[in-house]
Amino acid sequence: MAKHRTLRVPKINTSFVGETRPLRKVAATVSLALAAALAGAGLAGPAQADGFIEGRDMSHYESSYDWAGSGAQFGIVKATEGTDIIDSSFARHWAEIGKLPMVRGAYHFGRPSNDPVAEADFFLSVVNKQPAKAGDLLVLDLETTDGQSPARVNAWAKTWLQRVKSKTGVTPLFYANSNFAEKYGQGLGEYPLWVANYNEAKGTVTPPSPWKKWIIHQYTDDPVDQNVSSLHQDQLRALGRR
Repeated sequence: MAKHRTLRVPKINTSFVGETRPLRKVAATVSLALAAALAGAGLAGPAQADGFIEGRDMSHYESSYDWAGSGAQFGIVKATEGTDIIDSSFARHWAEIGKLPMVRGAYHFGRPSNDPVAEADFFLSVVNKQPAKAGDLLVLDLETTDGQSPARVNAWAKTWLQRVKSKTGVTPLFYANSNFAEKYGQGLGEYPLWVANYNEAKGTVTPPSPWKKWIIHQYTDDPVDQNVSSLHQDQLRALGRR
């Protein structure tokens, strides 16, 4: 989700420097078109040969994304950032996914230079204003240090995650790319891992320490952020709101 910033920050992806995938882009476009056709025919579902279910994650950069035609089985969207930024497309994405038999989730883009409790409470205040349903996932997206030390970033993440869990009873997912998760995620192994790694084929990524397994693998952002989950839909929903 490196491109999911506020409009004040350039839309760049520095986590996966040097990747150029023109052929993969064509393949991904064809794959999305096929998935949309299947969805339109009422055939979308977790019937992949590799056993994974497909998902997408979006923000205001894809404000008009067609969820109904995506062929995805889960969708996770940006809700907030920092202590005062609400993603301009959150309400629209949230409502559109809610109309579909998809697992739905909301993520918060963390800023470790701020108070983690304030950020967690802000995230929940925004998400709680939207209609909720059982199985809604809550996620911390951590991609930047804001110039803080590894110890500070790690403590910040622990506090944010613990705050959301204590307020909701839901164990949030933790999102980061593989290298960032390994450096700043020590002690967070109890939180389900959503790992970004574009250098490994979908579903083949090795979880960074301290995790023993991953729940979601974001394997490309071409042409949009695409993910697979190792869980079936009902298993994924079990990680969300009751």
